[in-house]
This record gives sequence, structure tokens and C-alpha cells, in this order.
Amino acid sequence: MSDERGNAPLSPSARAQAVEAFIREARRVGAAAERGRLIFALDATMSRQPTWDLAQSLQGRMFEETAALGGLDVQLVYFRSFGECRASGFVGGGQGLAALMAKISCRGGRTQIGKVFRHALEETSARRIGALVFVGDAMEENVDELCELAGRLGLLGVKAFMFHEGFDAQAGDAFREIARLSGGAYAAFDASAPRRLAELLSAAAAYAAGGLAELERRATKGEDAARLLLSQMG
Repeated sequence: MSDERGNAPLSPSARAQAVEAFIREARRVGAAAERGRLIFALDATMSRQPTWDLAQSLQGRMFEETAALGGLDVQLVYFRSFGECRASGFVGGGQGLAALMAKISCRGGRTQIGKVFRHALEETSARRIGALVFVGDAMEENVDELCELAGRLGLLGVKAFMFHEGFDAQAGDAFREIARLSGGAYAAFDASAPRRLAELLSAAAAYAAGGLAELERRATKGEDAARLLLSQMG
């Protein structure tokens, strides 16, 4: 017996296979539509070249760790020199981001963290940003203005993960407050121990792609970086 369009009815097993195929396709489309978006911002002033090189060598971990979560698109933002602050397009793989970073050298200048935050606000107003990761060692701006911007990011759901290299106490205090106001987290690292930064980047990327549930899953598995970030996030 045929249906109204003249097609023969499917057997129970064929119907089951068709349903399974539909579910797989729906999951695939859903994952593609929900790819995480992360802004990866770095201080590219002169003192930062060794850490820039380190970040370039480690950034692929962000993509590897999030592939099973539907993937991650990352935008590189950096500042250097006299008033130069630039943003790339979003890239969906470590090779693409590495190619962008390889073209950039660090130059002398002051920090421009405020410009990074304003850019993040503009980006997330167009399409949601899962998280902002900032890697730097100094803060040479008005901290109250930065905190106001951090609060605005937090209201829009953009958590700032402030990863601090070195021992500048003023920068550390500012980064902690920025992270708190945005609902994100602060962590310090030493460039001589690259594993620490790699783990922090992986945890932040996992949050951007999979949300709080993914960070909690990693913390439950015993990942120290995930536990550290999770313990601070509001």
C-alpha cells in the first residue's frame, strides 16, 4: 500500500534508520550553528615578544580541546606601538591563527586594554562572544575606566579571563578586579613554565565552546586550570 504521494511505506527498520539519520543531521547542524566564539587578546608591546612566541606555539590547544564541542572560532586582537590596536577576522583552526600571529612582531608602546574591551562590546552586540581571554603583564591605564568596561562586558555575558604574566602588583590587582566584575577569572603564569598557560587557554576555550557545564565537567575530572577558573566565576 502506498501513501498519498504514491510512495511505498517504509518498513519499521527503515523508519528507525531514517529517524537516526535525521537526529544525526540535526545534531551536526546544531553544532555548526552553536560554534563557540572567543576573543584572544594579547599585549604586543616590546617586552612581550617571548610570551607572544609562547602563545603562538600553544594556541592550537584551544581548537583541539573544543573540537568535540562543536568547534571554536577565535579572533586575534592585539595592541602595540603608538595607539595601534588591531583585530583579525574569526578563524576556525589553529593553523589559521598561527599564520596570523606569525606576521606580527612586538613593538614598544603603552597598554591599550580599554580598546580591547570596547571592541569586545561591539563584537558581542552583533553576535554573542563566549569569552574574552587577555594575556598581558602590565596595566598603564585608568583602572576605574577599565572596571566600568568590564562590568558592561559582564552584563552582556562576556566573561573576561585575565591571564597575567609576571609579578607586577598593580597589573595583578587590576586584572583580578576586571575578572571579578565581568564574572570571569584571573590567573597568573610564568612564561618559563608553558604548561600552565596551555592549560589556562584550554580551560577558557572549553568554557567559550561548551559553557559552564563543560568547565564543571573538566573540574570534576581533576583539571586544575578548570577548577581555578570555576572557583572564581560569578
